[in-house]
Amino acid sequence: MRGLYYLTLLLLIFSCSEVKKRGAFTSVEIKTLYEDSLSIRAIELMGNSLAFAANKGVFGTIDLSNGKVRANVQKFDTIVPEYRAVAHNATDFFMLSVANPALLYKTGEDGAMDLVYFEEDANVFYDAMTFWNNREGIAVGDTMNGCLSIIITRDGGHHWTKLSCDELPKGIEGEGAFAASNTNIEVVGDKTWIATTNSRVYFSPDKGKTWELQKTPVINEEPTQGIYSIDFYDENLGVAVGGDYTSPENNAANKAITTDGGKTWNLIADGREPGYKSCVQFVPGSNGKEIVALGFTGISYSNDRGATWNELSDEPFFTIRFQNDTIAYAAGKNRIAKLVFK
Repeated sequence: MRGLYYLTLLLLIFSCSEVKKRGAFTSVEIKTLYEDSLSIRAIELMGNSLAFAANKGVFGTIDLSNGKVRANVQKFDTIVPEYRAVAHNATDFFMLSVANPALLYKTGEDGAMDLVYFEEDANVFYDAMTFWNNREGIAVGDTMNGCLSIIITRDGGHHWTKLSCDELPKGIEGEGAFAASNTNIEVVGDKTWIATTNSRVYFSPDKGKTWELQKTPVINEEPTQGIYSIDFYDENLGVAVGGDYTSPENNAANKAITTDGGKTWNLIADGREPGYKSCVQFVPGSNGKEIVALGFTGISYSNDRGATWNELSDEPFFTIRFQNDTIAYAAGKNRIAKLVFK
């Protein structure tokens, strides 16, 4: 009987100490952390700091423990670049400019930035970048000379090499990746997905050594239409969003999902809200059921893998990154903010 008593007591203790399961989001609290007259489309969580890069050559960090902002300007001779892509590994922060010339910087000695890649061409335009691991990283740019522009590092970002068109699927004239939120590339393990303006997905199973094409049903009839952002919860479950920023209310064929690693993509919430969005992210720890998509049209949320959506806020942003399952950071026109989902 004594054993039964202790067993019952333990069961009661554990049942009372169970964490209550969080419900679906119904609102979001927004607190501005940094304001300046900038267009900020690239942010990256680095430990307890948020790194960012923007136009006017501006880049910097926000200490998330005390809110302290450190900002600087990185010029190239007399050129003031616009940075729309950032990434990091265990030791360095990287930022990549759009337009000609392409300038890729990494952190160097004493806080200075070192130029590690330079490409000069009238058609050069890089859009997004990320790292597979501490040694290997990738960046993507618009089509040049018949194929998408892809550069890769295998030595921790000290040197970058551009893939030749012989190593890539044949490109489409004018195909690129929208430099809207630095979320055109997604990696899970060795696998890589790159979403393009033509609503195609370049897939590599081996960290950029070989490539194949995946087709999606996302609209791409006009140059302003296509996939603007892609995210994967795991190697099978992925989501893509976009539409047309010149017709942001259009919600037809602008959202798609895959459950087989991109072999097949199917439209979700077709003809229903939300319309155009520039960034999409799965909510961490949600088993892939919860998704947040945002743009200058506001913040929308789904808790059924994109089948239905609710607008949580009409405040405009370009890009978002989650710190945990309720806190995220977003950037947009003139500001970076902390988002607390409730």
